[in-house]
Amino acid sequence: MKRLLVATAVIETGAGVALLIWPSATVGALAGPTVVLSSLTLTLVRLGGAVLLAVGAGAALASRHPESRAARGVVGGMTIYNLGAAGGLLAARLGESQGGPLLWPAVILHAAMGVWCVVCLRRARRPEGPTAPKP
Repeated sequence: MKRLLVATAVIETGAGVALLIWPSATVGALAGPTVVLSSLTLTLVRLGGAVLLAVGAGAALASRHPESRAARGVVGGMTIYNLGAAGGLLAARLGESQGGPLLWPAVILHAAMGVWCVVCLRRARRPEGPTAPKP
């Protein structure tokens, strides 16, 4: 689980910084260069960047204790986020015919990260602490 948390910390922190500093270019790489962002949309994109920084920070902190219940909780949230992001990006491509050069790689990355999260959660289903059954 530690590798998943570290990978998430790096990926989401990078994406968050990109959305905060270069929102138009980042959205253009995902949605296509013809997408024009209004001032409200730019604000929402930057807010999304801050959220991704928070996800990255949470994953980085959880990576210090990857076998803890808190880390499993973080990975549970990451599962929902990654599978939702893959679906949302896929819907943008299929439903609205939008797509820049990084859209398909982002869909594949989020789907793979979501599957990795599920695998890690299934492996970590054993109880921990004083309530754990003794062998």
